[in-house]
Formats: sequence, structure tokens, C-alpha cells
Amino acid sequence: MTWILGLDQGTSSSRAILVRPDGTVHHSASRELPQIYPQPGWVEQDPEAIWSSQAAAVRAVMVEAGVNASQIAAAGITNQRETTIVWDRETGRPIANAIVWQDRRTAEYCRELATQNVGGKSVEAILQEKTGLILDAYFSASKIRWLLDHVPGAMERARAGKLAFGTVDSWLVWKLTGGRRHITDGTNASRTLLFNIHTLAWDEELLQIFDLPSSLLPEVVDSSGALGTPTEVIPGVAIAGIAGDQQAALFGQMCLHPGMAKNTYGTGCFLMLQTGNKPVTSRHRLLTTIAWRLPGDSPQYAIEGSIFVAGAAVQWLRDGLGILNSAAEIETLAASVADNGGVSFVPALTGLGAPHWDPDARGVMLGLTRGTTRGHIARAVLEALALQVTEVLRAMESDALEAGGSLRVRELRVDGGASANNLLMQMQADLLDLPVLRSGSAEATAVGACLLAGLHAGVWQNTEQAERQWRESARFVPQMQAEERNRRLKIWSEAVNRAHHWAKITGETGARQ
Repeated sequence: MTWILGLDQGTSSSRAILVRPDGTVHHSASRELPQIYPQPGWVEQDPEAIWSSQAAAVRAVMVEAGVNASQIAAAGITNQRETTIVWDRETGRPIANAIVWQDRRTAEYCRELATQNVGGKSVEAILQEKTGLILDAYFSASKIRWLLDHVPGAMERARAGKLAFGTVDSWLVWKLTGGRRHITDGTNASRTLLFNIHTLAWDEELLQIFDLPSSLLPEVVDSSGALGTPTEVIPGVAIAGIAGDQQAALFGQMCLHPGMAKNTYGTGCFLMLQTGNKPVTSRHRLLTTIAWRLPGDSPQYAIEGSIFVAGAAVQWLRDGLGILNSAAEIETLAASVADNGGVSFVPALTGLGAPHWDPDARGVMLGLTRGTTRGHIARAVLEALALQVTEVLRAMESDALEAGGSLRVRELRVDGGASANNLLMQMQADLLDLPVLRSGSAEATAVGACLLAGLHAGVWQNTEQAERQWRESARFVPQMQAEERNRRLKIWSEAVNRAHHWAKITGETGARQ
């Protein structure tokens, strides 16, 4: 038996899976990864803990499955994106904790940059034109600059070529290869605000805007290919696939053709629409990103909407309010009432992501009465998750039409923990007025990394053969009348307006954890 090993390094855990040649997951193992909150709005992780948890998950899955390195055809890596690590090239030691993608400490720095112009053009316009992104603390560039400014001597060492920057994929490859490979792929590079998605190269003008030396940066490689040979943990097993987690999920869901879309319900929601070999610039403050690049082919692009709070809202009901004993309980509780009882919830608990990008928004719950129950609140939270996704997908379709494209979304493929919630998936189909297809694999992200690796290793000869591995486990079709759908979307829009800028009204700034 030939296996493909998937390393899935996420925000809250590091996972490892073994995939069979028929695309099914044979075994998986996971290790928790703690987050560090030095102050409100700051989120860090220990890079050595990232590495040790991922290495432990890999060792565990191989031992539990009775598989050794000689039986593994290739390994693929997928990772939490934007999270920023800087380390010493000679010692391999991080200069500080990793700054996690959720971290908002550089929000004010980004606001200051937004007021500046270069060559008569605003910095914001330059960044969107070249990177497809918006100027926000979410992305890596401002996090790198913060580390170099605040770690004593870091800027001088960086300018002397002694430091290396990487997103989590780069860090894992460095550790696996004993420091012999400093690489990233286009999906991760395109999330830094430093990579030109048109020229497919690091951009000198962008580096100058953030005042960062190019010597920090990794080599950018294809998402599939001969990317490195580990000396640690899995010695001799070829690393043959790399993709950021959401792009890996898009590939794992086999959204290979323009107009295909997926949504991953995790801590946040990450919705992606495949747009083919030409980037589509968003007019609705969504992100244009590289979906993947295979050897010898043009890169494929996608529009992405990043929603900061999804599963995190359910965790808040459980841990913050004590309304739930477990996250899984929300479906039963929400189904115990016929409707939301007039309650609307906007989960802006860490600000609002796409398409609003308002770090000063705050969560609101409206329509409470003496008759409001735990069930009404639970149902309002589930509806909020589906409404956020609906808002983003409608903006994506509008972007595609305005760009002169003919993309029409015919279905939404879903994965992630909350996709197991049948009530939520039916709500999603009703509000989108589209079929919602649940993936046959709960590990779509890690499977995507395995598919990329397996293509290079010859486990699958081409993407058409790999596409045949995809299966759906459930299909939800719309049942809601158009009048009711439009009514709910109108209420949602009004509720979101109430959430905007609340931190400014109260005198607080920056998004909180």
C-alpha cells in the first residue's frame, strides 16, 4: 500500500493524516496547540510548539496506522496562513513568538500607511493592484515590520541577511529539512502583502512601502513538485505539495473549474470562488488570491471572503455565556424553537471581516424580549453564520459580473467542523438559494495537500483522475420562499449597520479576542 501523508498545521491544533490512493482518509492524529494572549487584540504562538505539535501528530499517525516512511509516496503540507515567524538563519531559533493571523496589534500602523501616497497613487491602491489584498493587520507584512521594530537588534540583523521570515509552511519545511530549504508556495506568498500576483514574484516597491529587506524572504515554488527531502521526523519522504489551508481546501473540494465555490466552517468562515487563470479584482473589498499553481501551468486564482467569527461564536456561547455544554449541542437547542423569536445576532466579536473590514465593529444582539430563550439565541447564532456566508458569496458573484466574467455559482461545497450541523447547512441552502454539498471527507484541507503531493508522486496522473476521488456525503436543497429570504437579508443588513464602529463610539480601538 502506498500512502500520502498530509501535515495540516492549524490555528488550534496540528493534524496529520494518511490518505489512500482512492482519496479516502485511512487514519488521522491531532495535537492541540495553545495560543498566547499577551494583551487584548494580541495573539501569539510559540514557533517551537508549532513544530513539536506537528512532529508529534506525524509520529502518532504513523505509529497508530503501523506505517513507516518507506511506505509513504509523498507528503503535503497545509497551514494556517498569514501567521508570521522570523528566525535566525544560523541557529534556527525564532527571534520571538509567532504573530498569529488573528492578531490586531498593527492595525494603527496600517491606518497610518493608508494615508500615504507613492508616486501620486495611494498605498492602498498600490497594494490592491499588485497583491489583490487590502491594507489590513490580518496579513503578514505589518507583522514582520512589528517584529523587526520591537525585537532588539532585529532590524540590523535582517538588513545583514541573518534573519529569515516565513509563514508556517516555510517554518515546517525549514525544520523538516534541517534548515536546508527556505521556501513557500504562491498561495502563502500571496497572503503577505509583499507578493505580486501578476508577476508571481516578490515586489521591490511593496518591500519599500513596508521598509523590509528582501533577504528575509523565502523562495517561491509551485504548489506541487519536488519541494524538499526531510531529514527529520519523516527522513527521505519527499515534500511534494504545499498550500495555505483555504486554498488546500478549495483543491481538496475539487473546485477545479471557474465558478466552483467552497466554504470552510472553522473558527472563522473562509469562502472561495475559483475564477480560473485570470485574477478578478474585487469592488466589494474581497480578496483576490492565488488558488494554486501546478508545474507547467498558469496559476489559478480565486476570490476569497474571510469571515473572522464562525465556530468561535458557538464556542463563545459555550465558554463565555454558558448557554451550551458542548458545541455540538447547538443544533438540538436551535431546533427546539420554530424560529429565532425576532432575535438577530451579528458575530463581530473580533471586528468584521469581508466585505466590511471594520476592526471597530462589535458584536450585537438585537430583538431581545422577556420571551427570548436559549433556543432563540442559539438559532440566531446559527442564522448569523449562514447570513455572513450569503453576504460574501453575493458580493463575489457581483465582482465576477462587473469584471465582465460569466461566472455563475451553481452549488456550494462545504467542509469544516460546523458543516456537520444539518440545521445550519439547511439554513445556508435556503439563504443562498443554492444546493449545499457536504464533502465526503471531514479533512478536505489536509486531503487537498495530499492531492497536490500525490499528483507529483504519480499516485494520480492528472487532475481529472484526482477529481474522481471527490464525493459528497449530503446535499441540502433550498426550501425557503424568495420573499422570506429577502426579508431576512434586509434585517441582517440593518443589524450589521448597528454593529459598525461601535468601538469608536465607546472610545475603544482595535479588535479584541
